[in-house]
Amino acid sequence: MTRLDTDDAVAAESPADCDGPRALLLEAREVPLGGVRAMEVHRALPQRDLPLVGAWCFLDRFGPQRTRMRVEPHPHIGLQTVTWPLVGEVRHRDTLGSDVVVRRGALNLMTSGHGIAHSEYSLGEEEVPLDALQLWVALPESRRHGAPDFERHENLPLVVLPEVDAAGSGIPNPDAEAPGAEAIVVVGEFAGASSPATMHTPIVGAEIALPAGSRVRLPLRPEWEHALVGVTGEVSVHTGDPSIPDLAPDTPLDPSHLLYLGRGRSHVEVAATSDAALFLLGGEPFEDDIVMWWNFVGRSHEEIVAAREAWEADEPRFGHVIDHGPERIPAPPMPAVRLTRRRRRI
Repeated sequence: MTRLDTDDAVAAESPADCDGPRALLLEAREVPLGGVRAMEVHRALPQRDLPLVGAWCFLDRFGPQRTRMRVEPHPHIGLQTVTWPLVGEVRHRDTLGSDVVVRRGALNLMTSGHGIAHSEYSLGEEEVPLDALQLWVALPESRRHGAPDFERHENLPLVVLPEVDAAGSGIPNPDAEAPGAEAIVVVGEFAGASSPATMHTPIVGAEIALPAGSRVRLPLRPEWEHALVGVTGEVSVHTGDPSIPDLAPDTPLDPSHLLYLGRGRSHVEVAATSDAALFLLGGEPFEDDIVMWWNFVGRSHEEIVAAREAWEADEPRFGHVIDHGPERIPAPPMPAVRLTRRRRRI
């Protein structure tokens, strides 16, 4: 996926450390995507005050809608794209020669390294139902200058989370009518299961499906930071912490919001009155602040300028997307101010 909006440079300032639990409900914003035949997408990450959750640096949801997707070849550096379809099929082609159809239940993971380009088309010429999550993971210094790569995984671990009682004990409730929840471990580790996807920082990305009337406990790693994103329905997240009186005991979460949970939690409990789904993001706090502009994740203004110039000059760094002609998305002009690293303010 490509960004057609470009944020202004973020002013340099001292970053804030997340040193404990949070319960911050942040609204996703609408942004246009796809050129002349624009699609509406909702962007939950980055937030102005929260550029990263672990290594997760970007989260778009395109859909649910009927549309004809035509995202022409465009470049990436310094990141991994995690494509997680909910409804519909999208054809992915890249400069490594990959030509696959992205559909529900399969993970497409593209690692840009020092440079890659790809395109994304819906199947056919007519408008079709589409809904998907498109996420980016910032690559650490040890991997971001390496070669590009692409993986596809159709057999991802499924974890069953038992129903727990409503008293907050976390003890499985054998008398519960609801069957608990199921979690697909898309990337990283969750609840003792590990995805086969190749990641380069300690991380978790998992889709959790909750049947109506269920209440389950999501195990978390206290040394990591986490966030929950609503996908369908509405859930109630037990976010209280007796050591922090300002935290509300329960926070409602719907598909238009991201709930930032901070660090220091061993778990949260979530309950659904109707069928619902959410996506769990988390990981070890990232090793560095990043500069993110258009489709590039780097560490300096000069690095971004060099990548933009290489793309505009059609240099070999990004290659040529399979089965495409000269069509490509041009890079937007650089802003009039110097790009600086994005720093957490919460």
